[in-house]
Amino acid sequence: MSRRRRRPLQEADNHDRWMVSYADFVTLLFAFFVVMYSISSVNKGKYETFSESLDQALFHNEKIQKEAEPIQIGVIPTTIQPIELPNLATAEERELSEEILQEKQRLSEVSEQFQGALQPYVESKLVGIKKHDFWVELEMNSELLFASGKAELSAKALPVLAKVAEVIRDVPNVINVEGYTDNVPISTGFYPSNWDLSSARATSVVKELVKNNIPATRLSAVGYGEFHPIADNKDEEGRFKNRRVVLVLMSQAFARYGMTDDERAKVLNLAPSQPSSPPETAVEKTPEPPAQL
Repeated sequence: MSRRRRRPLQEADNHDRWMVSYADFVTLLFAFFVVMYSISSVNKGKYETFSESLDQALFHNEKIQKEAEPIQIGVIPTTIQPIELPNLATAEERELSEEILQEKQRLSEVSEQFQGALQPYVESKLVGIKKHDFWVELEMNSELLFASGKAELSAKALPVLAKVAEVIRDVPNVINVEGYTDNVPISTGFYPSNWDLSSARATSVVKELVKNNIPATRLSAVGYGEFHPIADNKDEEGRFKNRRVVLVLMSQAFARYGMTDDERAKVLNLAPSQPSSPPETAVEKTPEPPAQL
């Protein structure tokens, strides 16, 4: 019996073989892009640390150290420490600042004392008080102090000025006494014009303050006449307000005889060679009238 010879197996054609190569290619391509992405990504912590170090090196006025500190990398800052600036104020500047603050406080206290001592006259609108940073204005209506067209103090004016003297006696500030009138012309043998009347009234108040132990070196009398009204002279109410005497308690820095030129220059932060303004000029530059209460 003869054996049947086996036919050799014919290899079948595999049409999907290309997928193996394609899968390998895609895998390699994916790995390539992962590597590229990891290289190109920015470490935020490192970037912020580097940015702050660069900003501090370029824009802060600090002394360059001999050995530069290395830039810290990889630490994300959580809080920024405040920069302590050195105190550049000299002892003299600090002393002047304290003097100015003390003088402002003193003027504020004087204003409150005026308010308490003259409260009845404030309520009756015969007295007005106005406080500034460097002076205090005490406005007294002429009806409280003088008879019409007169410069002699009336009897009811004496206790008022005595109370004023009690307030200002213990403070060193100089005092300008300013007289004002309305625009009604006056022409008498004693007072040819409103200039004369206003000056005479201011002088009468100054003399009474001297009698109440206010040093004469702290006082001055100024007459402004009708030329600085605080109300309209067209009606009687306005003329009533314009007839007044104003005591201006001046800061030592603005007073003509309150400080030496060098002291005033230091307080006002001016060069010693620049002239200082007299007290009348300082008052006229701020034309706000005293508050009418």
